[in-house]
Amino acid sequence: MALRPLDNALPTTPERPKKQAKVAVSIQKQSDFGVNDENKAPLPPTADASIDYIPSENLKAMPDPETQITVLTEGLDSKDWTKVCESLNNARRFALFHSALLAPILEKVLLVQVKAMKNPRSALCKTSIMAQADIFNAFGDDLLQPTTSVAFDQMLLQLLLKASQDKKFVCEEADRALKAMVGSMTCLPLLHKLHAYVNHANPRIRAKAAISISHCVSKMGLEGMKEFGLVSLVQIAADLLNDRLPEAREAARSTVISIYDALTENEEQKQESWQSFCQSNLSPLHALSMAKITLSQLM
Repeated sequence: MALRPLDNALPTTPERPKKQAKVAVSIQKQSDFGVNDENKAPLPPTADASIDYIPSENLKAMPDPETQITVLTEGLDSKDWTKVCESLNNARRFALFHSALLAPILEKVLLVQVKAMKNPRSALCKTSIMAQADIFNAFGDDLLQPTTSVAFDQMLLQLLLKASQDKKFVCEEADRALKAMVGSMTCLPLLHKLHAYVNHANPRIRAKAAISISHCVSKMGLEGMKEFGLVSLVQIAADLLNDRLPEAREAARSTVISIYDALTENEEQKQESWQSFCQSNLSPLHALSMAKITLSQLM
């Protein structure tokens, strides 16, 4: 007897795929975030944890500097960012204890630091900034020589940028490096470098430049201010008094007080002399602002 065709039979329902238990998923997610799992070996620590931020006072001289300097450049050029950090720490040791050996490759070191500061790895960025602070203290005005001046300009911009960003531990390190810069270099040429940033489009960079300018001016005597241009200096401060950021405005007020103290040091009628100077060189509105700042200091 022939079998009946099955064309008219109801189609069989395909078997549905079984749902995975949600518990298994949540357990997997938890273990991904480091929750203890007794059936798995613990994950190794991340690479960032191996980076040491060594204070300058804890750095020691190189045991064999003449040999080590020959491999420093190779380490700075490494594709392994942890090796670059190690080499930057060695560059700090050379700067502090063997600066004569580091001087011939100083431009190279500065350019590597600029590249490292642009790197998204905060550990590499911070290590580079710490190295720059030590290089400021070791070389000072030598960084403004023709062989390193271009690299210095790039470095200054990066420091102002990093001092302006939101990552607190990078920002604070950049602030310390900028203070080391002002403390280790002659104010007049540095002031010319900083002047370029008071009109920068980024208000945070303007503010950080204004702070460094105020630190410079506070170290200068009247003759140094005149050499830069006393009227130009007052006009810079007057413009920054109207800046968007309070840090820039506060730095401008500090600059005004430093100029006032230097200009009127030997004057009997200090406020009158100051008002006369401002009225002769500034707009009436700016001159009035200057007078208010100095009057508030006297009250």
